[in-house]
Amino acid sequence: MSDVDQWLSDFGAALSRGDSAGAAALFHEESFWRDLVAFTWNLKTVEGPEEIEAMLDATLEHTQPSGWHTTEPPDTADGITTAWIAFETATGRGNGLLRLRDGKAWTLLTALYELKGFEEPRGTHRPKGVVHGADPDRVTWLEARQREAEELGYTVDPEVVIVGGGQGAIGLGARLRQLGVPTIICERNARPGDSWRRRYKSLCLHDPVWYDHLPYIKFPENWPVFSPKDKIGDWLEMYTRVMELNYWGSTVVRSASFDPDEGRWTVQVEREGQALTLRPRQLVLATGMSSQPNVPEIEGMDVFKGDQHHSSKHPGPDAYAGKRAVVIGSNNSAHDICAALWEVGADVTMVQRSSTHIVRSDTLMEIGLGALYSEEALAAGVTTEKADLIFASLPYRILHEFQIPLYDQMRERDKDFYDRLEAAGFWLDWGEDGSGLFMKYLRRGSGYYIDVGASELVADGKIKLAHGRVARLTEDAVELEDGTVLGADLVVYATGYNSMNGWAAELISPEVADKVGKVWGLGSATTKDPGPWEGEQRNMWKPTQQEHLWFHGGNLHQSRHYSLYLALQLKARLEGIDTPVYGLQEVHHLA
Repeated sequence: MSDVDQWLSDFGAALSRGDSAGAAALFHEESFWRDLVAFTWNLKTVEGPEEIEAMLDATLEHTQPSGWHTTEPPDTADGITTAWIAFETATGRGNGLLRLRDGKAWTLLTALYELKGFEEPRGTHRPKGVVHGADPDRVTWLEARQREAEELGYTVDPEVVIVGGGQGAIGLGARLRQLGVPTIICERNARPGDSWRRRYKSLCLHDPVWYDHLPYIKFPENWPVFSPKDKIGDWLEMYTRVMELNYWGSTVVRSASFDPDEGRWTVQVEREGQALTLRPRQLVLATGMSSQPNVPEIEGMDVFKGDQHHSSKHPGPDAYAGKRAVVIGSNNSAHDICAALWEVGADVTMVQRSSTHIVRSDTLMEIGLGALYSEEALAAGVTTEKADLIFASLPYRILHEFQIPLYDQMRERDKDFYDRLEAAGFWLDWGEDGSGLFMKYLRRGSGYYIDVGASELVADGKIKLAHGRVARLTEDAVELEDGTVLGADLVVYATGYNSMNGWAAELISPEVADKVGKVWGLGSATTKDPGPWEGEQRNMWKPTQQEHLWFHGGNLHQSRHYSLYLALQLKARLEGIDTPVYGLQEVHHLA
């Protein structure tokens, strides 16, 4: 019997006899068990035998895990044996990844992927689509869809209302559709994909295509590596129709309130000018990982005679050819907008208020993502689904230790590039511990740029640099605190977004927003991610302190992967499955 088979046998036996201490003893003193819904009905990481034993004490009785086995031969490298595993619980089926070191578990990922009795109608269980034979009462697919559209939200209450209609909402909506959860997606724009179409014209995804698939339907093999915004918009619109989503465009959510006695929300919406009241049991805020645009209050904004707007409202560069443009900020949007303005002949200055992490796109794809998300990874048998689980199996507590060597390689490979950027005066950083882009994203959701060309313009001086805080605006200039005066016909505030719970404050109440607390971040005690350590993304894809309120979003990769676990949680509640939550998110910060 292999080490993995022996460990799984011992582990399964301990769990079967309710021996939490015996199961926990199979883990190293420094060990991590990350559970995605299977045991905890939560997204939860427990660390070390003591926390593992406590989690099992609380969850074993209702989980009743069994059937632990490997699904393919384990692999051993550098003293670590890695094994793909599967198991069952009383309510569902799970998979995961186990890493053994010296016969004991170092990391364990357990992830629920389906509920027993509520399996998705896919593969061998796909619907037939038609009942052959003569039937005078036959209802066609189109007639059924039309009836659903006429009834849902009008005479039939949805189970779930999703606020926001971007890629996160659409992917979650598709999961819920396949699970038979009546759902309405409410989006203020008219068409799916409009949130992409309305952005500045040069916008493209900075992440590669292999990283960005939606659930069920992958991008075709001839899809470009980096998707232009309008192409993504069209894909989302097509996907919404093909996946049969109840997508309410031109719909503004005005307010929401929860009745704890009835266990339902009252959601006031305006759909194409018509006021409607929706009564879902579950409310999902899927407004990305951000909230409202963060527009600074600066003296003189009311006297400035040129154009000024947040980056989210930037119409593109065409109207500013030959004009003086000042872009406040130095992250992704700031770089993209500066480059597009320079291309049309604008005089562009970027105002850098703090250091920014820069990584070149080609280098990131090769060193940072290539092992999991690339053609080479696919050729090696690493499917999107496997890649997602591998990434999820690395506990956040130690993820930076895996990232630091990769970014050290990137820094060495592109040394001349970084030397030129710093010589031009650009303030560079590599994260507070050298762990680079993805940890910055997970911790704070800002502070970086994936270079697709703008950094070369900065290094060459074609995009000018200024540094520091803005003191005031005059009729035709931006003045910095150090006295620098930047003549301007256009000011773009590429100043990011507020916490996602700002939507909860606006749509529900400030009290509910405070009850939920800060959304996003890990509690790493780094800039914009205050401690204490929390171990998972705050309030994302899991139960919150406000019952029946959920947050969904992140990048395309996260939205795709975690939409499964959120959908399973919502389906379980619809079907009346007992879902005792272990380790409900505590609130340490309000915003």
